[in-house]
Amino acid sequence: MDDNKSTLRTSRRIKVLIFFVSAVLIVMMFPRGESIEYEVAINSIWLEDDLIASMPFEILKDPLVYEREKAAAANSVHPIFVKDESIPDMVRDSLDRYNQYLISVMDSDIFLESEEGTGKTFLSENSYLTLRNIRRRENILANTGEYKMSDIFRGCKDVVNRVYRRGYINIAFENIKKDSIAVREGKYQKIIPKMNYYDPDDISEFIESRLRKYVRDDQLILSAAKEYVSEFIVPNYLYNDKLTNEAEQAAVRKISQNKGIVNENERIVAKHDRITEEIKDKIDSYRKAKGVDYGFWQKLSQEAGKFIHVSIIFLLLSIYVYLFRKRIYKDNLMILLISIVILFISFMAYIVSKLNVSGPVELLILLPVASMLLTIIFDSRIGFYSTVVCALIIGAIRGNDYALVVMNVVAGGLAAYTVRDIKNRNQIFRSFFFILLGYTSGIVAFGLESFTPPDQILFHSSFAATNALLSPALTFGLIIFIEKIFGITTDLTLLELSDFNSPLLRDLARNAPGTFNHSMTIGAMVENAAEVIGANQILARIGAYYHDIGKLSNPGGYVENQMDNNNLHESLDPKESAKLIIGHVTKGIELAKINKLPREIIDFIPMHHGTLVVSYFYEKAKEMYGEENVVKD
Repeated sequence: MDDNKSTLRTSRRIKVLIFFVSAVLIVMMFPRGESIEYEVAINSIWLEDDLIASMPFEILKDPLVYEREKAAAANSVHPIFVKDESIPDMVRDSLDRYNQYLISVMDSDIFLESEEGTGKTFLSENSYLTLRNIRRRENILANTGEYKMSDIFRGCKDVVNRVYRRGYINIAFENIKKDSIAVREGKYQKIIPKMNYYDPDDISEFIESRLRKYVRDDQLILSAAKEYVSEFIVPNYLYNDKLTNEAEQAAVRKISQNKGIVNENERIVAKHDRITEEIKDKIDSYRKAKGVDYGFWQKLSQEAGKFIHVSIIFLLLSIYVYLFRKRIYKDNLMILLISIVILFISFMAYIVSKLNVSGPVELLILLPVASMLLTIIFDSRIGFYSTVVCALIIGAIRGNDYALVVMNVVAGGLAAYTVRDIKNRNQIFRSFFFILLGYTSGIVAFGLESFTPPDQILFHSSFAATNALLSPALTFGLIIFIEKIFGITTDLTLLELSDFNSPLLRDLARNAPGTFNHSMTIGAMVENAAEVIGANQILARIGAYYHDIGKLSNPGGYVENQMDNNNLHESLDPKESAKLIIGHVTKGIELAKINKLPREIIDFIPMHHGTLVVSYFYEKAKEMYGEENVVKD
């Protein structure tokens, strides 16, 4: 299993696969089907020869403008309501029939002298009993009374007639954004103010106010009559979502995506002309029209060109890694890590390029994250070379945006250099000022070249400030996950281990002070030696700090921790003494793994001892037992 892992981490085929897959994925992020040789900025000067249209094409509107016009067209459509002519007659007929039924039910209850409702009507019991009492006074008591059921039925019918004379819609006014609605009656449609109708919110108030004419101030009878008639009244103007959507789509289809046409052989821009917004729209539209006009083989050749384009950019970094960073080249996991970081930045550029936003969102591509991550994980040269690669890819995805490439190289380079000799995680946030400096210097430089107004330069700088703020924060968060996932130990982790308050060093200082002082001394020595030979000084020093932690298992067994004249080994057999001395290596590895020290630090523990016998105790054993009786294990 370990052999398979080792093969995967060193296989050349895996290296080629990572290279190929990365290049293909980035090619897929390039502008699709467009000729990308013309990328210009407003107020810049056209330095090429006159650009002549090789075919007729439409001048496309700005995507944001086009979307706004479509939204406005859709919003201009009034919600469509369809009038149902059958509902008023159906309601009147139902009301008349139920009036007769209700009278029959009431008369039956009165005849049976029932004190409760029969449950045969939809009315609540209180409302039913209220109306039945009116009927009782009419029939049994032969009392004309103040109210009669015929009056209530007449009032209900009056309410129904008045509701349908005006019209009743099934959507509350507050849910209709416009002041008017479109009413569809057969083949015809009219725009009518919505307030001309009743809605579900005010129908109840109207019913109550109208019924008062018939029942006056008797609240019980009013409530019963209102409940009764409300069961019959339903909207006769019904909102039709399908018709409304169709009308909106028809309105949107009428909005043209173009604002003009350029004929074949017409000049788009002349040499040395200043690029206006109108000219830029023509150039962008021509670029897209050429892309659409290409045939299969032309598109295939363009994709091949993009692949070669990306491969050439990757080649710069690949050659450098192969020639000068053999350790990275031999480890496919490290190559994969670099590839993932570059793909992450490329994907961010792709997403940004798809946003229909008028602001300079390209300045929110967090390229400094890649610069700082790869510098902290590897070194500043890898960080800078990767910065250049990412900047070129971003420029290509953005349509060969030279200004953006330069700003990203400067800002990313400064970000890499600020974390080159990082001492703690807080230092990452100092990069904010240098990243901001890199972007704003580019923004000002290119802004002055193209006569950009000062307020626009300031606006662009605000986006750069956002990038400068987010990049260190994201770097800080990602570095922790990368260390865990890829098993990498960065200088940040090593510096954290140098804290004397870390558990192992604290125990070493407390329980084995002699070993602690010895380790500190060795650490200073190897750090100076590492500096001379160009090795990792921090790794050498921290490795020396922890190389003897195994002595914590029995501090008194080592001379540097013996504070009096008592020597433990004087009472031990030489073989036991040798086992104790040798055992601190094994104990140290076990202790390091328990405390989850990085593999690079654990490697120091066995490497600081040889594999020969412990000569002092071997000679002592020979003196005590004779050479012929001592066996070297």
